[in-house]
Amino acid sequence: MGRGVKVAVIGGVFAVMVGGAGYGAYNVVSALDGGGGSSGSEAKSGPPDKDEVGETSEKFFAAWEKGDATTAAGYTNNAAVATTLLTAYGEDAHITGVEITPGTATGTSVPFTVKAKVSYEGTTKPLSYKSTLTVVRGETSGRALVDWAPSVVHPDLKDGDTLVTAESATPQIQAVGRDGAVLSKEKYPSLGPILAKLREKYGDQAGGTPGVELAVRHAAANAPDTPLLTLTEGEPGKLKTTLSASVQAAAEKAVKRYGESSVVAVKPSTGEVLAVANNRQDGFNAAFQGRVAPGSTMKIITAAMLIDNGVTSMNGPAPCTETAVWKSQTFHNLTGMKPNEGATLANTFLRSCNTGFIKLIDEVTDSSLTQEAQERFGLGQNNWQTGIVSFDGSVPASPGPDRAANAIGQGQVQMNPLNMASVTATAITGDFHQPYLVPFDLDDRKPATAKGLPQNTASQLKQMMRLTATQGTAVNAMSGVRGDIGAKTGSAEVDGNEVSDSWFTGFRDDVAAAAMVEGGGHGGDAAGPIVADVLRAGG
Repeated sequence: MGRGVKVAVIGGVFAVMVGGAGYGAYNVVSALDGGGGSSGSEAKSGPPDKDEVGETSEKFFAAWEKGDATTAAGYTNNAAVATTLLTAYGEDAHITGVEITPGTATGTSVPFTVKAKVSYEGTTKPLSYKSTLTVVRGETSGRALVDWAPSVVHPDLKDGDTLVTAESATPQIQAVGRDGAVLSKEKYPSLGPILAKLREKYGDQAGGTPGVELAVRHAAANAPDTPLLTLTEGEPGKLKTTLSASVQAAAEKAVKRYGESSVVAVKPSTGEVLAVANNRQDGFNAAFQGRVAPGSTMKIITAAMLIDNGVTSMNGPAPCTETAVWKSQTFHNLTGMKPNEGATLANTFLRSCNTGFIKLIDEVTDSSLTQEAQERFGLGQNNWQTGIVSFDGSVPASPGPDRAANAIGQGQVQMNPLNMASVTATAITGDFHQPYLVPFDLDDRKPATAKGLPQNTASQLKQMMRLTATQGTAVNAMSGVRGDIGAKTGSAEVDGNEVSDSWFTGFRDDVAAAAMVEGGGHGGDAAGPIVADVLRAGG
């Protein structure tokens, strides 16, 4: 009996006897197959050397190619879990004819390419992808082992996920924009997760028929399958969205400027979402679901609160002092900002002077900012119905120092680019139109409502944003953007981060946009150029 057969039999029997008992299994296997951690010699320690990395990965690949899940899993440091996924690879995903080509190892890391085929009910399609594994030293056995992670089998797999080939859970959709253009994840990559959510929710209603596909079935509750390969197309249903192909294309390109960035554009007169794009390592739709401090972009709402409560007006006083103390906490401005004791609210706004706003907080209550956000801007009531999951912002009533911190977009305030694009839209029109991505009548959703702003307040906010774009902190970013324009910059400090998050929101005619870049610094430096690019495309 060959050596490989012994490993398979012993490894398989032992796994049945003790389940996932851990590293003890490897000592038994090693003793019988001549591996590095035999019972008669001292277990090795330290990182695996080049030869061990090559030998372990080669054996793992060879067993995987043969479809021998038990043997392949025996070369990993989590045999029980690896066996389950590698078995599903052949049996549930119907992947055969596996050929693995290793690349050049870097230390203990080995990149590789998988070429295979997926066959289901008479249909066969080729499959190709790249992945990477790492070889580590077994903690108990001392053997060189593949450090198990689902991503070894496929880069889109996470803990608990598996691969399946079957009739799709919901029919595919052909999402189309407001102008009839087809919106595919191939052409608009950051729309991928959003299109998957739309398919999950509206696939049955869009009129299509299911196809057959290889997909990642996620362990996370309510997470839709992630299609990897389509074997038979089925009939996609057409789903109309509010997105603009041209604005979406500009948004996709703009977020590539910076990592960990997100942007949203809306049509102020209707609330239609014109574009949503993210450039993030984690694939999270931070544009719609983020919950972070918005920095000084929050001053749009704070200025509205001060005007609506009769505290001051655009041309009224808002002294910009060097520091401001509220409830024993001292607040500062950006380094280098010159104080101006005679500043108006417009001047304080366009320069983004923190202290000018803090000085006026004593004139309102702990709940004033919350009421303004909820009643005028439609925020923080968890009732937006955009068509996919979204966060509606949060502006809690805060006592103590956080009342002042909230006013300048720090403290307990949480927002995302969708929220701030909507804030700008409300500020310049006076009307709150809840943002939405698919028509409300598609599933009889009811939009959230708010009473909006007095026209006098909206007029002042719009003019202050115009001044910010032409004379204030947003000048550089908005340079070259034509039409009726306005903006507000922001930088939000995050605990533990040396560099602040960059925020920017602005408008051009009947388009409003907002962006956030984690660790991007000043609002005009990173988020500003993203918004400006989107606004140029949306006019």
